[in-house]
Order: sequence, then C-alpha cells, then structure tokens
Amino acid sequence: MKLISACLIGCECRYDQKSCRTDLGELLLSQGKAIPVCPEQLGGLPTPRPPAEIVGGDGFDVLDGRAKIVDNQGNDVTDIFLAGAHQALKIAQTAGVTSAILKENSPSCGSSFIYDGTFTGKKVQGVGLTAALFLRNGIEVCSERME
Repeated sequence: MKLISACLIGCECRYDQKSCRTDLGELLLSQGKAIPVCPEQLGGLPTPRPPAEIVGGDGFDVLDGRAKIVDNQGNDVTDIFLAGAHQALKIAQTAGVTSAILKENSPSCGSSFIYDGTFTGKKVQGVGLTAALFLRNGIEVCSERME
C-alpha cells in the first residue's frame, strides 16, 4: 500500500485548485494500492489558498523549529502545515504504508526540490514538511517523476 498526493489522482486540491493527475496515480488508486491525501487540506487550509513556501530551510528545518512556512501574503502557516503533516502520517501508519508518491516542489510534499521561500519561482534541493516527517518515521518518499 502506498500513500499518494491527492492532486496526483486528479483531486483539485492544490493551492490554485488544480490537479496534477498522473496515469500511475489513478491506476494505483483503482487497484486499491494507494491512499490519496492532501496534507494541506488535512491541516485545515482551504482550496484555493494563497501559495506558501518554506522560509529558512526545508521540511527537516521546519520540524526542528529552524524554518517556517509562510504564504505569499506574509502569514505564518507553519502550524497548519504541521497539523496536516501529522494527520497524513497518522493515516499512513494506520494503513501500514511504507512508501509514498508525493508532489514535487510542494512545501508539504516535495521529495527532492522545493521553492526557495522568495516567491520568485526559484527551486532548491530539499524536502517538504510532510516528506521530512515521513522520512523521519521510516516511510520512503519519491516524487511523481520517479514513480
């Protein structure tokens, strides 16, 4: 069983109310091999919502209190993202998930790259908050590009 970012199976749950549907995501779901989640919605954020980026590091830094997540309006949404990441982890652990396919570049789900926190479109190496929490708890993560 895998956990998959809900936007990858066609749910319009991204910040811009769009999806990033992938054929593999839909196939895994139709075969009963994947559980879709959106950590940002699980944390209580609406859709659509202002875009957010990690400022001061990556998801590991957020977990350790060295970085935060802010939206493009300047609001600190770290606690909401943390709540969603922990809810996603709870779902994964309850279902016995050992790996996750997560949406690259997301402040929650990025597994290799995230935006740099300046809202200029620049990407840097690093993981999102949910990806970091999963990795710390023994859940393998990969992006939709590596499925």
